[in-house]
Amino acid sequence: MHLHDTLARAVREFTPLTPGQASVYLCGATVQAPPHIGHLRSAVAFDVLIRWLEASGYRVTFCRNVTDIEDKILRTAQAEGVPPWIVAERNQRAFTWAYDVLGCRPPDVEPRATGHIPEMIVLIRRLIEGGHAYPGGGDVYFDVHSYPQYGALSGQRLDQMRPAEDSLDDDAKRDPRDFTLWKGAKPGEPFWETPWGPGRPGWHLECSAMATKYLGPSFDIHGGGMDLIFPHHENEVAQSCAAGDGFARYWMHNGLLGLAGEKMSKSGGNSLLVTDVLRRVRAPELRYYLVQAHYRSLLEYSEDALEEAASAYQRIERFVVRASEVLMGAADDEAPGLPASFRSAMDEDLGVPAALAAMHASVRDGNQALAAADKAAARASLVQARAMLDVLGLDPLAPPWAGGSGSGDRLRDVVGSLVKLTLQQRDAARARRDYATADAIRDGLDEMGIGVEDTPEGPRWELKR
Repeated sequence: MHLHDTLARAVREFTPLTPGQASVYLCGATVQAPPHIGHLRSAVAFDVLIRWLEASGYRVTFCRNVTDIEDKILRTAQAEGVPPWIVAERNQRAFTWAYDVLGCRPPDVEPRATGHIPEMIVLIRRLIEGGHAYPGGGDVYFDVHSYPQYGALSGQRLDQMRPAEDSLDDDAKRDPRDFTLWKGAKPGEPFWETPWGPGRPGWHLECSAMATKYLGPSFDIHGGGMDLIFPHHENEVAQSCAAGDGFARYWMHNGLLGLAGEKMSKSGGNSLLVTDVLRRVRAPELRYYLVQAHYRSLLEYSEDALEEAASAYQRIERFVVRASEVLMGAADDEAPGLPASFRSAMDEDLGVPAALAAMHASVRDGNQALAAADKAAARASLVQARAMLDVLGLDPLAPPWAGGSGSGDRLRDVVGSLVKLTLQQRDAARARRDYATADAIRDGLDEMGIGVEDTPEGPRWELKR
């Protein structure tokens, strides 16, 4: 297996610290708002990594943190007039729901930052005693000049870096590029007592303390979005290695999901909440959309691309369901077989596009076998296809999708098609200026409990509660 290592800027052979085992830390959500599908791209990408490691015979320990104390959470809480823990708890539940609905394997441990303050205090003490950190004005800072490799992960030189974001009007720093490990208490903010005064942790400190708490001073893989390489992961490397920990041996970063070339973000007003997208496509169809591109590539969102992904998944689903019905479950107990083309694609830095091509080839062969009434060939294709889909988290007959292809979902598809046809008739009436008919169609849908909203992209519908 070969994986791209951001620090090495190359694809490297994966050699774990302990043979047969793999330890993975993923930077999870900062829970200041509900999840959009950009958040879920990272979750799904690393879920595929975990699944492939396990399919390859590794026993995986997977840690994904929750940042539940951070500047953004505090600002949201202040704007809403509620305690920060209410914002964090509400949004963590929303993230957990979204992970589950998209079929992501739960982490073995999901630590919260606020539950690991003692570990953070110990790490700060180690850094101060080693000459890598210093207190000032109630805060504690990391001295970037004390770590000669600072900038190696992001490929930057220290003399060309901009000051840290919190350096404005901060005279306590020795250098404006020094970053904050501990923030002194401010009125109205939560705080914890430390030897350097009351306060709260800096964002970068949290992950170093939690990763080493559960995976040890050295572990195999650290993951996250490309937007975290600097400053977050750069600072994690600096503070952890300066303290004497080996920390992560491989750094993996997924590409972002954007709209018209812009990073998707809540603050930018261009977020697509998971709950909104799932009104238009089913969960496995959204997962297929997020999985289909290589994890390191930029994925541009569009309604057309989403619909194409939904159609592609439905073709897979139809084959798996039909073949299973024809074979009467005869393939369920057979040992899964992964084609060599699929294995080689996944072993080469999780080459999902090539792996999907191998899976679609099995589906095509299986459909041809069904048409020819060749049950043996259909069975072989079904076994292979389901084994590949299991690695990608897309098997229609496996949890959480099991049952999703039954009569209830098929009825939903039929209803959706009928509503779409009815809306096309409404559009045709409006085009010929027959507004009375158009209004009658809309009123009829409303009486049936189907709400219609006209948008710049066209009419959208949903069942009213």
